Amino acid sequence: MPRRTATMLASTLMLFALLCAGVFIKVPYSEMSPGPTVNTLGDSHGEPVIRIADHKTYPAGGHLNMTTVRVTGADYDMNLLEAVYGWLSDDNIVVPHENLYPDGKTEEQSTQENAEEFSQSQESAKVAALKQLGTPGVSTRVVVSTVVKGSPAEGKLHAGDVIRAVDGNPVNAPEDVAKLVTKRKAGEQVEFTIVPAAEAAEAEKAHREPTGSSKVVLTTAKAEGDGHAVVGIRAGTDHTFPFAIDIKLADIGGPSAGLMFALGIVDKLTPGDLTGGKFVAGTGTIDDTGKVGPIGGIQMKTIGARKAGAEYFLTPAENCGSASEHIPDGLTLVKVSTIDDATKALEKISKGDTAGLPQCGKP
Repeated sequence: MPRRTATMLASTLMLFALLCAGVFIKVPYSEMSPGPTVNTLGDSHGEPVIRIADHKTYPAGGHLNMTTVRVTGADYDMNLLEAVYGWLSDDNIVVPHENLYPDGKTEEQSTQENAEEFSQSQESAKVAALKQLGTPGVSTRVVVSTVVKGSPAEGKLHAGDVIRAVDGNPVNAPEDVAKLVTKRKAGEQVEFTIVPAAEAAEAEKAHREPTGSSKVVLTTAKAEGDGHAVVGIRAGTDHTFPFAIDIKLADIGGPSAGLMFALGIVDKLTPGDLTGGKFVAGTGTIDDTGKVGPIGGIQMKTIGARKAGAEYFLTPAENCGSASEHIPDGLTLVKVSTIDDATKALEKISKGDTAGLPQCGKP
């Protein structure tokens, strides 16, 4: 066999062997890529994303798109070839598996956590939007979010119970519950004053504050680690609104759509178009006060937004640094820290007065 032919054959066989090795060698990485975007002013699967009842609404044009990121599942075993392809791609990011699924979190656990965060983000979006508009009638209360199986609270407290007081001390924020319980020693009794979840749900449907209360006495258990007293619940917040606001979006999780939901609500409740008919996308968590927080996968979201047609992208201030590392052509990254920042920026965009927009990557 001629030397040149033998060399080419050996090289081909080596390349084939490397490709095979790349397929079969598993690596501890996951991949993030741009996900779909959805206009919060429009429909999804034939239904309005935001539906408001018992209150005057106005037609809203343009786009206020929330953005998403696709990630490989917790059980997906990435091979070396896929990892190399992801590292070389401009539209994907390869990250350590534990970044997306810390402490061995399963797919089911991650999905449940994302669903809870998504639900909470919707509630905060409603509160922030109505506060931005100065709408009266919004009230907040502390509730039982989850009950740990096998804990002292199981069967005695339930998700949705309103927590009025602990040992007679009023509860005004979720963190108050843990502070009051840990004043007890493990094995001691602690008294909860609650409104049962069923009554709270009926009151919420009627847009009124829940009434009536009952006492529940629990014997605290010892927490792992420092052994402080626990009862086995996680406290959260729930709200009563002056009219019905329903947000429906299937197969989406996490808290990062909060800002765009809030802006969608504001647009539907005010005359005219908040965007001036422009295509605006964005992301960011939001709390009850209207503060916008950072999210993950910002570069994937800007890529997805631009591919969908967005010209402007509302970017949490804390994400500006990483977002500015790769800005898709034709997309302006607008820096926002609050819902008020976002509405003011949209006012400028709608008027075409964009010279003074606070932009990521610019002083």
